[in-house]
Amino acid sequence: MQQPLAYRMRPKRIEDIVGQKHLVGPGKIISRMVKAKLLSSMILYGPPGTGKTSIASAIAGSTKYAFRILNAATDTKKDLQIVAEEAKMSGTVVLLLDEIHRLDKTKQDFLLPLLENDSIILIGATTENPYITINPAIRSRTQIFEVHPLKPEEIKTAINRALKDKQNGLGNFDVDLSAEALNLLAKGTDGDLRSSLNALELAVKSTTPKNGKINVSLSVVEECLQRKSLYADKNGDAHYGVISAFQKSIRGSDVDAALHYASRLIEAGDLISLIRRLIVIAYEDIGLANPAACQRAFTATQAAKQLGLPEGRIPLANAIIELCLSPKSNSAMIAIDAAVSRVKEGNFGDIPDHLKDAHYKGAAKLGHGTTYKYPHDYPNDWVKQQYLPDKIKNDHYYQPKDNGRIEKAFKEQYLKLKQATKD
Repeated sequence: MQQPLAYRMRPKRIEDIVGQKHLVGPGKIISRMVKAKLLSSMILYGPPGTGKTSIASAIAGSTKYAFRILNAATDTKKDLQIVAEEAKMSGTVVLLLDEIHRLDKTKQDFLLPLLENDSIILIGATTENPYITINPAIRSRTQIFEVHPLKPEEIKTAINRALKDKQNGLGNFDVDLSAEALNLLAKGTDGDLRSSLNALELAVKSTTPKNGKINVSLSVVEECLQRKSLYADKNGDAHYGVISAFQKSIRGSDVDAALHYASRLIEAGDLISLIRRLIVIAYEDIGLANPAACQRAFTATQAAKQLGLPEGRIPLANAIIELCLSPKSNSAMIAIDAAVSRVKEGNFGDIPDHLKDAHYKGAAKLGHGTTYKYPHDYPNDWVKQQYLPDKIKNDHYYQPKDNGRIEKAFKEQYLKLKQATKD
C-alpha cells in the first residue's frame, strides 16, 4: 500500500523544509548544526503537522546518517536496543522518538548513556510542553526547540510543490485546483501541513477526471477536509464577516451569538484569527471597566495556543462568556485615539524644560530639569506640576465612564487630580 502524500513529500534536505525558518533558515541553529556536522540531541515541541518529523528526516538526509523512527509509547526497549546495535555497527543514527513525553523510566535509563556518547542523535517529538512533561534527566541532555503552526503561504508552497512532484507527489495527475480550494487547504487546518496534504491527495484521487483533467473545487476540499470554508470568496468577505459579527456580539453582551461565531472560526480551524480578535475585543470593548477580565482573556488565548484545537476551545469559551457579561468601556481606546489625532495635527509645542533629560553635562546651563519636582518627595507622592507642552496644556483626552467599579474609581481619581492641578 502506498504511503500517504505527507509521508512521501517529507523533505530529505534542510533546504526543503517548509516553515520553521527560526530553526532551519540560513544561519539558524539547526542549519548550523547540520552544516558543521555537530549535531546534538534535541526535543521539538509544537502542534501536530508542523514539521517535527520533517526536520528530523531532513537532518538525517543532509548529514547522510541513518534515520529511524520509534514511538515512546508503543515501541519497546527491545526496539531501542536494535537501533543502538545499528549505531554501534555502522555509526551514528538519527532517532526520531515520537511522543517522547510518554517515555517510561526503563527506556529512559537505556537511552541516557547513548545520548552521553552521541552514538544516537535523539530527536524527541512532542505536542506537550517539555519543561513540564519530560523528565529532567532527558531535558538536561537535549536542546529544546519550539516549532510553530505553518503560515498559509508556507502551506501553499508545500501544496504547489506536491502538485508538481512527479516522483513522490501528484505531478502525474493533471490537477486544476481552484483558488478557493487552495485557500481552504492553506487556512483550514490551523497550520497543520500533514492534514492539508492528505486532504489534497484524497481530493485528487477521489475526483473523477473530465477530459483527462481533475478539477478540485472548494466543495470537494470541504468534504475531504471535513471543514466548511470561511474563506470562500475572493476578498475574504465571509471570513471577515464572521470576525466582525463575533466582536459585535461580545460588545453587545450576547453570549449565545458570540459562541456561535466563535464556533464558526473553530470549525474552520482558524484559531489564530479567533485568538487575535479576542485580545482586541478585551482591550477595546471591555477595557478599563474590567481590567482583570482583559488579563484573564489574554491568559486564555495563551492556553489555547499551547493546547491547539480542539482542546483550545475550552479556555476560549471561558473568556468569551466572561467578556460578554462584563461591564464594557472603550474609554481607553477613545483616549489614545484622541491623543494620536492631536499629535497628527502638529503644532503641539515643546516639552516643558523641567521635564527634559538632565543626565548630561551642561543640562543645567540650558535649564533642563532644574525645576523638576520629584513627586515621591511630597505628601501622597503627588505635587502640582505641568506636564503637557504649553500649547496644549489644557487638552483632555481621557473621558472616563461609570461602567464598572474599577473605572468609577479611575474616574474619581482622574477628576480629583485634574481639579487639584487647576487649584
